[in-house]
Order: sequence, then structure tokens, then C-alpha cells
Amino acid sequence: MSERDARAVPQRLLEQAREVSEHAHSPYSGARVGAAVRCGEERVFIGCNVENASYGLTQCAERNALNAAIAHGIKRGEMDEMVIYASGFQRLSPCGACRQVMIELMAPDAVVHCCNEGGEVSSWSVNQLFPEPFVLE
Repeated sequence: MSERDARAVPQRLLEQAREVSEHAHSPYSGARVGAAVRCGEERVFIGCNVENASYGLTQCAERNALNAAIAHGIKRGEMDEMVIYASGFQRLSPCGACRQVMIELMAPDAVVHCCNEGGEVSSWSVNQLFPEPFVLE
């Protein structure tokens, strides 16, 4: 799948990601990011970015959503689609730390959609986001 051949963004996930982005704590960048990760057909977990004055301690929306799923008993490989919504970005893609966590926790064929307030969408499989990941087996 390429960015141009993106699957349709699931509206339910987009709405949840957009809604949770309003709860972001982003006093430094002003960027509000929300993420919604789907596990099977029914379960969805959300997260938003939480910035910190010590920038390295900032938590991304993507990792917060994935961590929430794990905290609720979802197992590695059961998360199959994620929508990330951001205001304050013209173009968005997950950071390296989020890509590493995605490749470890999401299904191998999972799809990640990045959407901005202008309605632009980019979509990738997790393998496209991180083609040669560091993994321990």
C-alpha cells in the first residue's frame, strides 16, 4: 500500500482521534494530536499527546493509545488499525519511537492513517513505516 493507494479512513476512528486531540496537553508546541487504535471489530483505545518541559519526557498520542490497549488486556498483534489526527501540522507521520512501538505491538498487516485538520490523509502499513525494525525474537 502506498500513500496514494490508501484505504478509506474509518470514520469512527477519525472522530475518536479528533475528539481526544482536544484533551492534548501541548503548551510548548501547540500541536494537538489524538490517536485511536482498533482491536478487532469492536474495541477502540484512544490517547493524546502530553508534552513536558523536558521534551524527552513528552508522550505521543500514538504510544498513549497503544499503552491504553495493553493496559486493558489487548495482546501484541491484536491491534489492526490506527488513526492519528493532528492540528498544527501540515503533514504528519509517526516519530521513530512510535514506529518502534507500533511494529512491536500492532498486527504485521496493520494500517496507520495520519489525518490533519485540512482533511489531508496519508496511510501506511506498519511495515512501510518501519521496513527494517529492531526486534528481539
